Amino acid sequence: MAANSDPAGDRVTLRALVRGAIAGAGTTPRLAKGLWNLATLRPTSKKSIGLLLQQQAAKTPEAVALVFEGQAWTYAELNAWANRFAQVLQQRGIGAGDTVGILVENRPLVLAAALGTVKLGAVAAMLNHQQRGEVLAHSLSLTGPKLMLVGEECAAAWKSVTALKQPAKPAVLWDGEKAPRGADLLAPLMTEAPADNLRVTATLTASSTCFYIFTSGTTGLPKASKMTHYRWLRGMAGLGQMGLRLTADDRLYCCLPLYHNNALTVSLGAVLGSGASLALARKFSATRFWDDVRKADATAFCYIGELCRYLVNQPPSVKDRQHRVRAIIGNGLRPEIWDAFQSRFGIANVSEFYGASESNLAFVNGFNLQRTAGFCPMPFSVVRFDHDGEQPQRGDDGYLEEVKAGEVGLLITEVTERTPFDGYTDPKATEAKLLRDVFVRGDCWFNTGDLVRDQGYRHIQFVDRVGDTFRWKGENVATTEVEAAFAGIDGVEQAVVYGVAVPHAEGRAGMAALTLSGEFDGGALADALGRKLPAYAVPAFIRIKAEQDTTATFKYRKVDLKREGFDPAQVNDPLYVRWSAKGPFEPLTTEHLNAINGGQWRA
Repeated sequence: MAANSDPAGDRVTLRALVRGAIAGAGTTPRLAKGLWNLATLRPTSKKSIGLLLQQQAAKTPEAVALVFEGQAWTYAELNAWANRFAQVLQQRGIGAGDTVGILVENRPLVLAAALGTVKLGAVAAMLNHQQRGEVLAHSLSLTGPKLMLVGEECAAAWKSVTALKQPAKPAVLWDGEKAPRGADLLAPLMTEAPADNLRVTATLTASSTCFYIFTSGTTGLPKASKMTHYRWLRGMAGLGQMGLRLTADDRLYCCLPLYHNNALTVSLGAVLGSGASLALARKFSATRFWDDVRKADATAFCYIGELCRYLVNQPPSVKDRQHRVRAIIGNGLRPEIWDAFQSRFGIANVSEFYGASESNLAFVNGFNLQRTAGFCPMPFSVVRFDHDGEQPQRGDDGYLEEVKAGEVGLLITEVTERTPFDGYTDPKATEAKLLRDVFVRGDCWFNTGDLVRDQGYRHIQFVDRVGDTFRWKGENVATTEVEAAFAGIDGVEQAVVYGVAVPHAEGRAGMAALTLSGEFDGGALADALGRKLPAYAVPAFIRIKAEQDTTATFKYRKVDLKREGFDPAQVNDPLYVRWSAKGPFEPLTTEHLNAINGGQWRA
């Protein structure tokens, strides 16, 4: 359960690869198409997302492209909608390189607006509609939109920004019944705008920026990563065509927010790259998920790991397999629930992938193996990592060293002309993610900040984020693997694990914030964890929370948990400590704290 463990069955074997290739033989043409698109695409290619939509609309104009709450739009209609929005922007002086902010909740307008923006060569800043005040203002300052599209459902969010002192206010297009002062209503402008394709779309090169995608802000204020048409199209080819391999008869259900890459790049890319249709939902609901999937008649969906965990935690139903879903794509499906999820819901193909908003390449499970984030044909390396210094470990010669198959290390990816790092809007943040003189003088690699297991045959398994893995009693402990140990323990609904500093002790002790469905039993919990984990990996502290704080994409917010630690002055929740290595978790008292602060605790 420490970061260097090698769970049985998680090494990739040649037999498994061959078996996966044989099972997927029927989808070989789609795989070949993805490989060809990856091989032939160049940053200088006259290809773009808007041009792809136009070509699909010309090829299958009457095919359904999008469905939402009982409405449907064909490819011709979606393309025309995007064109009208682009014309409205153009009439307001928006051109190539300008930024258009989109602050609208999940609905088809977001797609039409984003597609229309990129048809002009402009950049769509995909704003998180759940942000408010200073955080939303920070996101705007990173991207400097010349014009904003605001949905009336986001009026409170927009008002929280306009109430702040801003050096410059962008023009505003308002989608709703009544526009606030200074904003223009979108609907009448769209009615008058022509629906013809724009000439500029065919002139755009793949290297131009299309979107600003914001990091989730789990460890601080969000950063705006640049997404180019080139990287989006590579995602379409690698993840959609090589991984998911949809056909024109498929329908992909997406309930993830459109300001997130799993929706905007992975889901939309898989659909546009195959001529399939997208079933969009406003938001995820664990209780309604499968009913919505059945209603949409979906054959595929896009996930993030916590979505799958929420579904597994729902009570079993006789309807669990009453759906047409045959394939899913996403990231973060944990090894400890992979088998249970796939077998319970009867899903034949899981295209788990690894990628990030700013990453210059991705991995995808193209052979339908279990418990792997897949393979990548582009240059990458898994290198030794110094957990105390939280940086890659350089040898006596000054260069980094790769780990062996089965071991865990830091994932880095080479930055080349074919795999550029587009970075963030902040140049300092961009440079901070680069490693130089890695294996030879003058080379440059992107630091993913993720610890992964080298599974062999160019496959990896995600282990943890750097900073989430901590060192205790001289051992490296991965929070994700400790969180996995809580799975299946009676009464534990959610577990968020992190390391906390302890006075007079080296490293960081483990702490877990738990959400329970019953009473807390400190003895039973300690015994259960002791059977699953080595002693050093069992958390020393427990915090009971009524509910966990998460981002809009269900990532746990750990920054406040780490800061508050086990200090009763900052934590109003019940706190427990495992005072002895073989004892139960007991309420944390003033006597315990005094002993800890005095260096008298030796757990």
